Amino acid sequence: MSFLAIDIGTSFIKAAVLDLDSLNVSHVRRLPFPEPVVDLPPLCVEIAPEPVVAAVRDLIEQLVPLAPDCRGIVTCGQMGGVVLAGEHGEALTNYFSWRDQRLLQPHPSGAGSYFDIVRQRLGATIVQQLGHEVRPGLALSLLFWLAEHQQLPRGPVSPVMLPDFVLARLCQTTPATEATQAVGAINLKTSDWHHAAIAALGLDRLRWPKLIGLREPVGEIHIADRSIPCYPAVGDHQCSLAGALLGEDELSLNVSTGSQVSRLADHWQPGDYQTRPFFDGRFLNTITNLPGGRALDVLMRLLTEIADNQQFDLPAPWSYVAREAAAVNDTNLDVTTTFFAGALGDHGAITNIREDNLTVGHLFRAAFRNMADNYLACALRLSPDRAWSRLAFSGGLVNKIDPLRTEIVNRFACPHRLCPSAEDSLLGLLVLALTISGRTSSVAAAIELVRDHQP
Repeated sequence: MSFLAIDIGTSFIKAAVLDLDSLNVSHVRRLPFPEPVVDLPPLCVEIAPEPVVAAVRDLIEQLVPLAPDCRGIVTCGQMGGVVLAGEHGEALTNYFSWRDQRLLQPHPSGAGSYFDIVRQRLGATIVQQLGHEVRPGLALSLLFWLAEHQQLPRGPVSPVMLPDFVLARLCQTTPATEATQAVGAINLKTSDWHHAAIAALGLDRLRWPKLIGLREPVGEIHIADRSIPCYPAVGDHQCSLAGALLGEDELSLNVSTGSQVSRLADHWQPGDYQTRPFFDGRFLNTITNLPGGRALDVLMRLLTEIADNQQFDLPAPWSYVAREAAAVNDTNLDVTTTFFAGALGDHGAITNIREDNLTVGHLFRAAFRNMADNYLACALRLSPDRAWSRLAFSGGLVNKIDPLRTEIVNRFACPHRLCPSAEDSLLGLLVLALTISGRTSSVAAAIELVRDHQP
């Protein structure tokens, strides 16, 4: 038995064949995610949605001949952002991306930014019930801005997450949403749309999609004289952690362009962190937007600026960084990597510079040490009693840069393991396909089955 997997990411749209008998992911294909619309005002990021639909259909058409026994299509995708759809699922607007920051524009009332007004109208209790997922690029915030500017289309209008829109267009059906895709709009106390939040922002005339379960098809796509059921899209973060085979006793550290620290919870437990719906009725306590590869790129750009200006190619600069950092056992140089606004601050620093420590090795060793300190601080916010027995690493950086992984492991002083696949989202979709197909009774059981299969 096979399924097809679709991952609608920010940089690429990926697809693969999932073999549920051999527990194998194969025939991986990818297409670039469409570029944003040009000539928009500052802070605005919009993408025409129909090219996304066309790209996904293209990938499905490529893979269907390679999966003659395909029983379904499972999808994950970027969370946040919104498309406004009409009565028949047609796009009435562009996709307002999760990267869109127009909420940071000043509000005409003079009481701060539009985002400040959103938080004021919602209040602390609602923000907590939304899992502290109130950010400029999420659906509620973007819809508030559109309402304030009288840009909400008239008539029947539904706010739809991009992957849900794509599936509805492919299946020619009404959009529906699975809870992990609805981050920032779900009331974690009731597991329903947060109707009080929607009303507080003046958005209650909108028709919110039906919330459906993981095993309930949203419709069927007709390809090459075949009808294949499509199951609801899930959040890419939760899907990737399913692909990292995250267990109950583990702490997830995802270290890539950005970084995240996450723990599973059986019940909603409000705290000084974000909470997202997970699978099997569970929740994911997490802290996202931590310094990762994007912060390290700031340092690399500084080091390579002259060579780039002179159009001189530096071969394998990251290999040199890893080697030099590994040669430094300790450093008194201090680097604070919060070069971008996030959970730990909005500016960084390089301090305690001395004549003998301002080298590539010391600089990056200090940056890796700071990142490890950040992860431990966030882990203790999630679980002050250190209720984990092992680290579960995912993301490319911990695989590629040994001294970074060494700093983290030394700081946590507990066992660790690496994600079994670089394609963690596709492996996560295999886990979900096992559950949807009935091979396992739950996502947790599917994770255990795939974990037992690993060499």
